[in-house]
Amino acid sequence: MGTIELKSDLHKILDRIENEQLLRTIYDFLKQRETAKEGQIWKTLTEEQKKEVYLSYEESQDDKNLIDWETVKKKY
Repeated sequence: MGTIELKSDLHKILDRIENEQLLRTIYDFLKQRETAKEGQIWKTLTEEQKKEVYLSYEESQDDKNLIDWETVKKKY
């Protein structure tokens, strides 16, 4: 999926979301990423939070731990 298609799909998804809190969360996340320098967010994490990120990454390598996109879309 190229950049143009990805942006288009994101716009479509956002247009369907009616939950204001979810939209604010997405906005805040994207806004923070837009202005953050690479690695800046990682530096703000505690050691415990970093361990959780590493653990989540390790667990994501096993397909049985993953949730398919359609299930996630239905939930939100």
